[in-house]
Amino acid sequence: MRVHHDATWGADVTYESFRSTFDEASTAWSGEQWADAFAAAGARYVVLVTKHHDGYALWPSGVPHPSRPGWHTARDFVGELTAAVRRRCLRMGLYYSGGLDWSVRPGPITDALSVVIVIPNGPEYLAYANAQWRELIARYEPAVMWNDIGYPDEAAALALFADYYNAIPDGVVNDRFSILSGLTHHDYVTPEFTVLPDISTRKFETVRGMGRGFGYNQNEHEADYDSATRLVHLLVDVVSKNGNLLLNVGPMADGTIPAPQARRLEAIGVWLATNGAAIFETRPWVRAEGTTSDGKPVRFTVSADGTTIYAIVLGLLSGSAVTLTEFDETPASVELLGAPGALTATQTGGALRIELPGPVADQPAHVFALRR
Repeated sequence: MRVHHDATWGADVTYESFRSTFDEASTAWSGEQWADAFAAAGARYVVLVTKHHDGYALWPSGVPHPSRPGWHTARDFVGELTAAVRRRCLRMGLYYSGGLDWSVRPGPITDALSVVIVIPNGPEYLAYANAQWRELIARYEPAVMWNDIGYPDEAAALALFADYYNAIPDGVVNDRFSILSGLTHHDYVTPEFTVLPDISTRKFETVRGMGRGFGYNQNEHEADYDSATRLVHLLVDVVSKNGNLLLNVGPMADGTIPAPQARRLEAIGVWLATNGAAIFETRPWVRAEGTTSDGKPVRFTVSADGTTIYAIVLGLLSGSAVTLTEFDETPASVELLGAPGALTATQTGGALRIELPGPVADQPAHVFALRR
C-alpha cells in the first residue's frame, strides 16, 4: 500500500493532504439520494460511519481533538443523513471507531496483538471518545450505538450506556466496545462476513460488504461482487437464524454509490416488495433449514403471531409442484407470495407437496405462506 501511495501521489504527500480533496468532492453528496436508495432497497435502519480509523469526524464536532485541532468536517453529513433517513420512517444508527484512531495513535498494526496495543488508552483520548459519543447521542439520538475495534480500557463504558439508555430508552448497543465479543455489556453480536450454521439464541447482525471488503475499491469490478441473488439468499438465511443483515455500501469520493452496489440494492428491494412478509417482523421457526425433494435449499421463518410459516425456496421453480421434505404440518391454506389465489397442498409421509399455479416468474427465491 505504501509503495502504491508513493508511486501514485508522492512520498511527501501525507494523509492529511487529502482533506481538502475530500471536502471538495463531497460537496456533491446528497443525503436525500442515499435515503431514497436505502428505502427502496427495503432497509428498515441505516448505520452511518461517523468516524472511521483515520479519526476524521463527519460532523462539525465541538469536542476538541487531543492533537489535531479541527479534525472534522464543516458540513454536517451525520445530521443531513439522519434527517433524510427519518423522513422516510427508517431508524438511524451511528458507527464510531472507538478503538482505532490513527490521528491519535497511528500504529503500525503488524499482527492481531498489535491491534490491542494501538488502541489509545491515555486520559486525553478517553475523554475525547466519551465526549464525542455523548455529543452524537445528544445531537442525533441514534437508535444504535455501533462501536468498532474496542474502546479504551479505562473508559467508564457502563456509565456511557446508562446515559444512552436514559436518552434513548429503546436504543441498542453492539458488542464491539470490547475487542472480544461479550466482555462488556451489549444487546446483540456482530459476526462479520460470517454465515451461522443454525438458529442463534442470541440476536445477531451479520455485517459485510457486497464484495470482498468494506468501503470503495476502484479495482473492484462486477465479478468481485456477490450477485443480487446470492445477497437475497444471504438475507433470507440470516433472518431465518434470528439475525439482521447490515450490508455495507462503499461510496466513491463524491458520495455516489457505485453502480454495481446500486443495482444490488435495487434488486433486493424489488424482491422484498413482493416477499417482505417472510422477512419483516418474523421470527425463527423450529428449524431454519430444509430442502425440497429436488434438492433446493429452503429457509423457514414464522410470523410474529405464529399463524403463518414462511417456506422460502432458494432458487428457481420448475415443474408443476414443489415438495417440502421433512415437513409434517398440514397447513389450513397455502399461498405463493406474488401469485393470486390459494394453492393445493397435500401432506404425504411427512412431506408437503404444493401444486404450482402454472409457470411462475423467475426471482432469487420463492416464498410459500403456510397458514395454520
